[in-house]
Amino acid sequence: MTQLTPDRLLADTGDGLLLAPDAVLTPDGLMDHHAVVVADDTFLAVGPARRLERTYPLLRSVRLPGHVLLPGFVDAHHHLTQSFGAALAFGEPSEIFRRVWVPLEGALDEEAVYVAAKLAALESLRGGFTTVAEAGTRAPVDVELVAAATRDAGIRCVLGLVCNDTDADTGTTLAAAEKHLVRYATEELVHPSLAVSVPEAATAHTLRRTARLAAEAGAVVQIHVNEHLAAVERSLVRHGLRPLEYLHDIGALGPQLLAAHATLVTPREVTLLADSGAAVSYNPVASAWKGNAVAPATAMAERGIRFGLGTDGTRGDAFRLAEAAEFAQRLAYGLATGDSSCGAGWTWLDRAARGGADAVGLGARTGTVTEGAAADFLLVDVATPELRLSWDLPWELVRRGNRDQLSAVFVGGRLRLWRGWPTTWDGPALVRRAAELAQEVLLRAPVTRVHPTSADAWAARP
Repeated sequence: MTQLTPDRLLADTGDGLLLAPDAVLTPDGLMDHHAVVVADDTFLAVGPARRLERTYPLLRSVRLPGHVLLPGFVDAHHHLTQSFGAALAFGEPSEIFRRVWVPLEGALDEEAVYVAAKLAALESLRGGFTTVAEAGTRAPVDVELVAAATRDAGIRCVLGLVCNDTDADTGTTLAAAEKHLVRYATEELVHPSLAVSVPEAATAHTLRRTARLAAEAGAVVQIHVNEHLAAVERSLVRHGLRPLEYLHDIGALGPQLLAAHATLVTPREVTLLADSGAAVSYNPVASAWKGNAVAPATAMAERGIRFGLGTDGTRGDAFRLAEAAEFAQRLAYGLATGDSSCGAGWTWLDRAARGGADAVGLGARTGTVTEGAAADFLLVDVATPELRLSWDLPWELVRRGNRDQLSAVFVGGRLRLWRGWPTTWDGPALVRRAAELAQEVLLRAPVTRVHPTSADAWAARP
């Protein structure tokens, strides 16, 4: 047995590698004295460490004292090409996509798209995400640039192609959608998805057709649904129906739908989600930073609605996202009903990993530490002041965990990050180039903010 070192973990896993941490988080819970065998890009075996050591005596074995092994987290809703302007959303009112994100993405050239997406992928990996669902860039470039950025960074990506056609030719839009689904059908790390910004951005025909194309391909259609009051009101004026009701009415609501946000949902719409098998990305940080409401996630869980957790590009720390998921439910619903548990901790770890993988269409591939699943996992240092005195580790990971406790991030059986930085490419160099490009992009992007920067607001105080 050897101690945990990056050199040992960087070795090729083609012949198999036995990792023996203090505990492994499985679908059945946190299992002490368990181990995993990683071969190529999958978990070959998961079980009691002593049994696996006897079963695989010839495998190189690495003891991981003071660590637990968790499934990699899944960000069920991201905008990778918005990373240059993340702070522009701080303190701004809802529907900032019109004033900030559309102008920003429209100002990106090919290099900027690649660097922005790779920067976002790096932040996600640093935060414990091994999969991100990219909701589709508005930048006027080939989405292969986004695919290349995530591929090069080493993160798994559900890559959305925007299929808005109210201002475009429907035939051309749908042909591009079919080509996209084929283009990435057999990729190792990039998985195709279709996307519509909001229901009103596509015709009813395209909404129905993309739903069918995605369902046939085993992919998802990502749509921002019932996120803001303005969007709900526009749908009521135009169709006499709320957005989710409208998708149901035209036949575009089903298991292929990944509804981003779903914060403003009526009891009827909750029932539509439950009955249709549609999935939701619950984005609690986005609700706090720019939203009009908090999705009723605990009620969705009780109704059996499929959902994962998404950042919406806010911040790429999976532990803080899980905390926000529980915290938002506590403030929005738990206080009023006397619910002091609000998911009991385990709910949010499960939805951040297995639930997210299911929501983005990869439930059979990732999100769990089980035999045959992709070896997407984290090694978390629990010998820290925050976690060493543990009485209930799942709860403590939700409320006290943070990305500083991540020793290693694996995707597809390969070590991608060690102590927060890439092992096979120059992360600091990327950050430096991103800082340079971001200045250039923001100088030419016609971004409009409602509020001044925090420094200007402080200087102008009475």
